[in-house]
Amino acid sequence: MKNTVFAVVTLAAFAAHAAFKMDPSVMSEKYWALWNDDVQKRIDADIEKYRKGDAALTIDAPAGTEVKVEQLTHQFFFGAHIFNYNQLGKTEWNDRYKELYGTLFNSATVAFYWRTLERYPFAPRFAEAYEDTEDYWNREYERDPIGPMYKPHWRRPAPDPVVDFCLNRGLRIHGHPLVWGNNAWHTPTWLWEDFCPDDEKFALEQATGVSIPRRNWKLPIGVKDMSDPNERTWADAWQKVYAKLSEAEIAALIPSFVKAQNFFYEKRIKEIAERYGTRIDSWDVVNESATDWAKGAERSWPEGESSAVNTLPITKSHYGMMPANYAYNGLVLARKYMKPSAWLNVNEYNMGAFPGQIANLKANGADFDVVGSQMHLFNPKESQKISEGEFTKEVMDKISPAGIDATFKRVTEASGGKPIHLSEITITAPDNSDRGQMVQAIIMRNCYRAWFAVEKMTGITWWNVVDNCGAPGEPSISGIFTRDMQPKISYYAMDDLINREWKTNLSVKSNNQTTANGRTSSSVAFRGFKGRYKLSWKGADGREKSKIVEVK
Repeated sequence: MKNTVFAVVTLAAFAAHAAFKMDPSVMSEKYWALWNDDVQKRIDADIEKYRKGDAALTIDAPAGTEVKVEQLTHQFFFGAHIFNYNQLGKTEWNDRYKELYGTLFNSATVAFYWRTLERYPFAPRFAEAYEDTEDYWNREYERDPIGPMYKPHWRRPAPDPVVDFCLNRGLRIHGHPLVWGNNAWHTPTWLWEDFCPDDEKFALEQATGVSIPRRNWKLPIGVKDMSDPNERTWADAWQKVYAKLSEAEIAALIPSFVKAQNFFYEKRIKEIAERYGTRIDSWDVVNESATDWAKGAERSWPEGESSAVNTLPITKSHYGMMPANYAYNGLVLARKYMKPSAWLNVNEYNMGAFPGQIANLKANGADFDVVGSQMHLFNPKESQKISEGEFTKEVMDKISPAGIDATFKRVTEASGGKPIHLSEITITAPDNSDRGQMVQAIIMRNCYRAWFAVEKMTGITWWNVVDNCGAPGEPSISGIFTRDMQPKISYYAMDDLINREWKTNLSVKSNNQTTANGRTSSSVAFRGFKGRYKLSWKGADGREKSKIVEVK
């Protein structure tokens, strides 16, 4: 508890001595033309309309009593992933990081990447081992400040202690992901190595002349850039296989692997549901599958069919071979095993293909609750160009008010009005100078305001909280804290929005005094951001009274 107290004081001091003060001069006139006064007024109006509600209640007090209205929680969730739990190298830094969850963030995304969660078959590492402890990571950083970032479980803490921490902090918990085809970051290498028999591997290679790459866990999995050569080689090999054989021909050559792949996909979802189903609020069930859908490889139903699932035995995924209908069936399995109240998400970065995919899934009966949308500005040069008023169409779709409106209009229409979770946000600073940090903060602030104003938006999740703590190859200056856990300008901008601009705390006076059964009472009404409130006042007897109210 001593460390926690230190962190609380430190973060409070941060907020007190450096409230966010915008310097608009770091952005060009072209940028501010996008975010002009009329746009800002429209955003304010939509925030008022969609994010606030009215409350009215009767209290035991005379008319004219002053009532303190204090917002305790937000219905909207402001999140971040918590992948660096206890991994920052110093207890002081870890405490400061953890204290953000519950003071700035009311939601945390917990890592469930298969490759690191189950490094060996039938042995998922749910519980904490020594390699997950703060002491282990602190010692590793003392030995080699760079080396820990290339450990297999960097950014992949064991889920049990993280989930317990989140529950103790009263956080909303989001699990990420259950089904994803990515072989560099998600699919375990043992699935192909151990469960495709050698004779089947040989038969496939003989039929195609293609050698499927072999990998094992004794090799380091850290990569130096976003184009992991192992992933590229693996995917390229399967593309060559696809060009030579049909789905049925591939499945006929490797029947044991097809069966094993389906078995382990279901086993994984079932085990995670049994352990965490009552403790985790929502899940990215299917991650980044829209590209396969757009290429025709992963459609819930073939064209012209409406009553049966695609009968092809496998999916020719751009990641490498995947189970048939993996997006659709992942949702079926998650609904089968997860608690009914769990929100099931379809999560995606390919916003061009995504509306078509979710419309197809929905039309054919896939059961999901939320659409998860990503927005990444990975390249520091992109942010610099944005500040200078140089916008590509791709960037305009991401960071302009018109682009944001159009994107989420398409998503809302395609899903039939399902809630939206902006599930992964990366906004990289051009550099960590004062000017660079201000550019990042302004882009973040304007985008957050526009996202917060979207009618169906339910939450926004920032991705990498700390500089140089992303996946190897991700930008090193996309955090809201420096690597030594000093707040950047974007922290103050985010805190200003979440804890001041978008939080209702006020005093109102009661009115309309009535008398019933000899008791004096009056009514109180107020409008505030949706969430839970505590109302406090002095009753007619002079005693302090309070009441908890939900504004919906």
